[in-house]
Amino acid sequence: MNSKRTFSDRFDWTLAFIMMLFCIVSLLAIASAQTSGQYGVNFVPKQLFWYFVGACIVAFMMYFEPDQYKKMTWYLYGAGIFILIILMIAPGGVGQIAEPRNGAKSWFHLGFADIQPSEFMKTFFILALAKTVSKHHEEYTIKSLKTDFILLGKISLVLLVPLAFIMKQPDLGTALVFFAITAAIIIVAGISWRIILPVAATVSVIGGSLLWMALYMQDFLSEKLGFSPYQFARIYSWLDPYSYSTGDGYHLISSLNAIGSGEIFGKGFMHREVYVPENHTDFIFSVIGEEYGFIGASIVICLYFFLIFHLTKLTLQMKDPFCTYVCAGIIAMITFHVFENIGMTTQVLPITGIPLPFISYGGSSMMGNALALGLVFSMKFHYRTYMFGNHDESDDF
Repeated sequence: MNSKRTFSDRFDWTLAFIMMLFCIVSLLAIASAQTSGQYGVNFVPKQLFWYFVGACIVAFMMYFEPDQYKKMTWYLYGAGIFILIILMIAPGGVGQIAEPRNGAKSWFHLGFADIQPSEFMKTFFILALAKTVSKHHEEYTIKSLKTDFILLGKISLVLLVPLAFIMKQPDLGTALVFFAITAAIIIVAGISWRIILPVAATVSVIGGSLLWMALYMQDFLSEKLGFSPYQFARIYSWLDPYSYSTGDGYHLISSLNAIGSGEIFGKGFMHREVYVPENHTDFIFSVIGEEYGFIGASIVICLYFFLIFHLTKLTLQMKDPFCTYVCAGIIAMITFHVFENIGMTTQVLPITGIPLPFISYGGSSMMGNALALGLVFSMKFHYRTYMFGNHDESDDF
């Protein structure tokens, strides 16, 4: 075993460099988003502070080995569920512990900051799924359709518990992230396609049916399934924003105008002309598109590609199945966030309030993503190489 690696050898400098580039992009975009004077607060030092907090979280998490996280998984998962329960029963409203936003009770108002527990629950959920799948494969060394159904049932139970509380808020965007993480780990777990394909077809039919019902059976969805009016409004304003230009379609129309006006090369730094509400958070991509045009937006998308590519390369190097599943879940979480956020600002997807990872302003988002990347840094830092292949796998991490 090669145990004489230095800190420089063990630290993931490539990932740290990518995060530094994201920090620069984020600070520039947020600084420009404030030029309209709609906030009265300088979010640039605040975002820099959250990046510092994220770096501290990563440094702290690197202290523990992946095997220790595996042992702590159910405690972290249980703690996340407990916090979601507290959020649900906490008094909400102005000056109260819980702060509703856009009809969703998803935030703790702590005075110095607003914290969204579901951002942390995403990482705890990934750990829980990874441990569930890896332990299942240890128990059932011979695969069959029966064992795959058993595994699918276990995964469903792990998903349904946090999903129930998140939908109660309600927070459809975060719920979709949980589904994306689950789908990725199901595929990586090696469940037979004879099961996956029918399940995927069923989900597609259900999704299409819900969309049709949202257009033609709103009363049924409201009374029987608890859909809220703002969720319907987001669907209608997505399909036909110009019919709702003074209401729910205003955000999308403004975003499309901003990105379209940037054309190929953009208008330049601090030269925005189109007003877009909340453009320092969920609609930060509209700022990038307007000021740096198609070229600048493409560079940002390529930066995400390099991040996903690097994480995928690390995943393929992992020898411990638990670490492989954790990395797969993190990749799915980041990829879905990017796809959904950019999609909603360009009318490809409906608006869900999902931030753009590492660029949108937000403490909860930054700390939640730092938790996820902290696991990756830990896996890289504690990864051990062996001179020979026949070793005890329990010593890998």
